[in-house]
Amino acid sequence: MKVITMGELLIDFMPKEKGLDLTGVRNFIKHAGGAPANVSAVVAKLGGDATFLGQVGHDSFGHYLIDKLKSFNVDTSYIHQTSKALTSISFVSLKDNGERDFMFYRNPGADELYEAAMVPKLLFDHNIFHFCSVSLTDNPIKDAHLKAIKLTRENNGLVSFDPNIRLSLWHDHKKLLNRIYEFLDLADILKVANDELSFLTGFHDEKIAIKSLFKGSVKVIIITRGKEGARLYFKDIEGFIEHTGYVVDSIDTTGAGDAFMGAFLYQLSKNNLVLNQHNSYDILKFSNAYAALSTTKLGGMENIPSMQELKLFIKSN
Repeated sequence: MKVITMGELLIDFMPKEKGLDLTGVRNFIKHAGGAPANVSAVVAKLGGDATFLGQVGHDSFGHYLIDKLKSFNVDTSYIHQTSKALTSISFVSLKDNGERDFMFYRNPGADELYEAAMVPKLLFDHNIFHFCSVSLTDNPIKDAHLKAIKLTRENNGLVSFDPNIRLSLWHDHKKLLNRIYEFLDLADILKVANDELSFLTGFHDEKIAIKSLFKGSVKVIIITRGKEGARLYFKDIEGFIEHTGYVVDSIDTTGAGDAFMGAFLYQLSKNNLVLNQHNSYDILKFSNAYAALSTTKLGGMENIPSMQELKLFIKSN
């Protein structure tokens, strides 16, 4: 069963120096990035079937990114390249606790010019489609998402949405919120970081916030809680299923949410899209372990753990 992701595939320039904001960083290291691309790399690294849909520039960075995804065995045959815009880049600073600050250069980037006509119809047979909000700006790729969601619905697949909020990309935060809710209604599975909940819902109480997010097609909500693990809520079932996470020496949280989601969707694909009260704890445990392990290395995509590393980590913990 295939996991299909769509959206930004870009270059993250990560700082050599830690504990500085972007005004103070002097040296950066190039890394492959983009949340949906990170998810596809994780799925493939774990041995799953992953396809990435999107576009990069006809430039050195674009070639580099396609080759990087190929190195994980992600299906890159549907990635387009264009000369109309450059491959998007972002600069990232790391605080001492591993948290990040972003500055994006994409106005628009090549990824945002990916069109609905480029979405291949034959891919969407009983598969998982995953996306984020970074590529839901007023550009052609927004309509490409709508087409992919429609095809997933028509072919008995599951739609997964991680808003992955980047406020710096939106001058109008109310417009961002409205756009997220427009697509949230179309998702089966919603993944939200706990520090995004109050922005999304206006509620600080998690129980009330979760209840307000069960809208449209949403059946499952996952709340990731950093080092405290994750909670999973089912629609119309009281309470939640929780795994409290793992204690690690974290040096970089870049891509940790993507690592969690990639591991989660990998497990879901191996369970024939079945997610219930019987298997959800084990899937949360697996996903939390993978996300925790991913924070012990620098960089979002290049250093994602293998299945063997994950099994050793779980065994030792």
